Amino acid sequence: MSVASPAFEQPIRVAADHLDELHHVNNVVYLRWIQDIATAHWTAIAPPDALQSVAWVARRHEIDYLSATVLGDELVIRTWVGQAQGLTFERLTEIRRADGQPVARARTLWVPIDRGTGKPRRVSDEVRALFSTPSR
Repeated sequence: MSVASPAFEQPIRVAADHLDELHHVNNVVYLRWIQDIATAHWTAIAPPDALQSVAWVARRHEIDYLSATVLGDELVIRTWVGQAQGLTFERLTEIRRADGQPVARARTLWVPIDRGTGKPRRVSDEVRALFSTPSR
């Protein structure tokens, strides 16, 4: 995956509650990490008025699992925005070991909704510029 916009990243250390019966990180945990970093990125850079009026819902998650992770692994989760088409915004996420080895890659499609009505809504040009890259 190429990074088309500035990436946002967070470190994470694999804990016992992340593991499944095979002693690997459970697939659901990867999905939670992908959603958590998307939320953290939104919270870190969105304008205050957008934080109060806009929420995001996922339309689609695609995850490629490349390597198992186990207790104690040090990981870096990176996310960045892709293209926006209409009300759909693409977000890309990559999880790597601290040594750089890729563990998982994801593509998620998100839709902004109005916090008051729960219905899809357009976002301001400012938010669109922060959370999308130019069309190819």
